[in-house]
Amino acid sequence: MTLTNEGIPIEVHLRAEEWAGLLREDAAAGLTASPKELSPTWLYDDRGCDLFEQITRLPEYYPTRTERSILADRAGEIADISGADTLIELGAGSSEKTRLLLDAMANGGRLRRFQLFDVAEPTLRATAEAVASEYPALEVSGVVGDFRRHLDRIATGGRRMIAFLGGTIGNFDPAERAALLGELSATMAPGDTFLLGTDLVKDRARLVAAYDDAAGVTAAFNKNVLAVLNRELGADFDLDGFDHVARFDDDHEWIEMRLRSRGRQKVWVEGLDVALDFEPGEDIRTEISAKFRPAGVQAELAAAELDPVAWWTDPEGDYGVSLSVR
Repeated sequence: MTLTNEGIPIEVHLRAEEWAGLLREDAAAGLTASPKELSPTWLYDDRGCDLFEQITRLPEYYPTRTERSILADRAGEIADISGADTLIELGAGSSEKTRLLLDAMANGGRLRRFQLFDVAEPTLRATAEAVASEYPALEVSGVVGDFRRHLDRIATGGRRMIAFLGGTIGNFDPAERAALLGELSATMAPGDTFLLGTDLVKDRARLVAAYDDAAGVTAAFNKNVLAVLNRELGADFDLDGFDHVARFDDDHEWIEMRLRSRGRQKVWVEGLDVALDFEPGEDIRTEISAKFRPAGVQAELAAAELDPVAWWTDPEGDYGVSLSVR
């Protein structure tokens, strides 16, 4: 347990040496595979978090503003149905939209605790301090951890609403989603609720544009993972030697972000003691972002013994928010 400068308790379950070990393990497996891939976890260093916040404000990137509009319209209803006094946010980031839920819970006279869970420690600490200053009576805490390993460390007690917003559930493939939802469900006590944001299937051109903006911010965000590998693993990736690519996979109904080699090149990764050969046009897949259909969301929740009690969407049906109980 550590404290922020303002005395907010932060549990750090992913320390620098453990983070470095996980990066080596993931990179060794993914970059020597065929085809090559990396976990989207490594997109989110401090610069990656900042770039993603910029992405959420781009005109092409509809998910954030659409989810926010649903929460703005329905936060009071969500708070009333959940009856929660504790909000736990997974993948908190800046918690910008979460203020809508905190306000609704406070207006209902129930708000007592807020816990942030995120992989990026500096971002989490900054957000925790910002929220604590805005809500002086609120008990704020944080957990620095990895979805794949540390969900059992989230706060217990009280009547909890666990929020997983931003469509982040789509970064996991079906098997990973099933494991994640099952683990979350197992942590829930009677009276707890689970609030999930899911981006829905829509026009392919709009989907691709959301991940390949005209200003090139998403391209910079994607290429930043190569800078992470250069810094943390002593690699010598030339960021200008790769192009950002976003494509929609119709079979899986998900967006894939890739980094495509512009030509034949060799990359040395000192921390792995390995040389990587890239052919012209060869890709590294860096992220998937699954898009859902309402029936599919309900089926995946049901498989994890989660029963949706409410479903909200925007007028265009672009995005869905569900509230479930175990």
